[in-house]
Amino acid sequence: MSAPYPHLTSTGGVFSLIRDGLARSRSDLSRLTGLAPSTITLRVDELLGLGVVEEAGETASRGGRRPRKLALARDGRVIAGIDLGAAHATIILEDLRGGRVARHRMSLDIARAPEVVLRGIHREVLALVEAAAEPVTLAGIGLAVPGPVGVPDGRIISPSRMPGWNGIDASAILGGIAGVPVRCENDANAMALGEHIADGRRSANMLVVKAGSSIGVGIIVDGTLYRGATGVAGDITHIAVAGSTVACVCGRVGCLDAIAGGRAIGEAMTAGGIRVDDVAQLADLARDGHPLATRLLREAGLRTGSVLATVVGFFNPERLVLGGIIATTDAFVAGVRSSIYDLCLPLSTSSLDVAASVEGWDIGARGAALLVRDELLSAASIDALTRARS
Repeated sequence: MSAPYPHLTSTGGVFSLIRDGLARSRSDLSRLTGLAPSTITLRVDELLGLGVVEEAGETASRGGRRPRKLALARDGRVIAGIDLGAAHATIILEDLRGGRVARHRMSLDIARAPEVVLRGIHREVLALVEAAAEPVTLAGIGLAVPGPVGVPDGRIISPSRMPGWNGIDASAILGGIAGVPVRCENDANAMALGEHIADGRRSANMLVVKAGSSIGVGIIVDGTLYRGATGVAGDITHIAVAGSTVACVCGRVGCLDAIAGGRAIGEAMTAGGIRVDDVAQLADLARDGHPLATRLLREAGLRTGSVLATVVGFFNPERLVLGGIIATTDAFVAGVRSSIYDLCLPLSTSSLDVAASVEGWDIGARGAALLVRDELLSAASIDALTRARS
């Protein structure tokens, strides 16, 4: 059988297999890359010499001496992952192995001045660093925001839910405050990255829907996040739904967000005599079997699924993951599934896995942290270090 990763034969490529948890021993590396054991030994020795990999115990033996387990070296560096919402933020600290060091959820008002919001976030990050069980050093920050992020400049573009943030370079502002590298990404894209790594990077082509106050999609193509020409790939928020005349905050009518986003559903609940203060409360009502909440969420799922059906037919992914607080409700998930299988040809859905996310409420923050982790520990950076030592 041919090696599944024959392109990852450099020192950096071998390192990436250890980094992603795909290889735990020299024999794993040889099997995955097709390299001879002697070449693998040379590569691993280079990584040990760089101090980026360590031998940590033994793995199970398949006969003979137990192989030494390979893992990323622990050096005390941590990365903060931040997922901003309209009224809250999720903050995590992860070590370079991707292990959780701390996790925290805080309230905020995204409508405040960007620097005020980002300084408040930074204070919370520093508090988590100080409270860590062992001394750690902040090495970088990944920031997910609820709005489009331009490519290549990384500025936030016309965010409908972030007044005062248009054109803001959040990476530069937060980087100046924190003194570490910062990478900014759209929240649906960050969630897609988090789901992709949680899946072991097995699904090369997948769609990840973030259904909360608004609805967005992150796209993984050939194992890589796809942002599009200007960074707005997957922004289905303002796609018009046939037959709808509801006004949207963007100035148009019939947008998906205006009829199926969590905020719109909450407003419909209030109009029906049931006050809903936030999307989490709406989801709780649906899980408790409230008839109006259940009906509205199923209708939202059907409408969201009608838009996604076109995307599925065009893109032909192997997985469609439904994430965000709205997707924790059976009614919404059932509505999406119904539309997908009703409107797509069997050719598109015969091997499609449509499932609600099981990765928890911090998956977007984990994806944001992954942005920085992959950059600090990229195969290219390891290869550059190797060349510098030779």
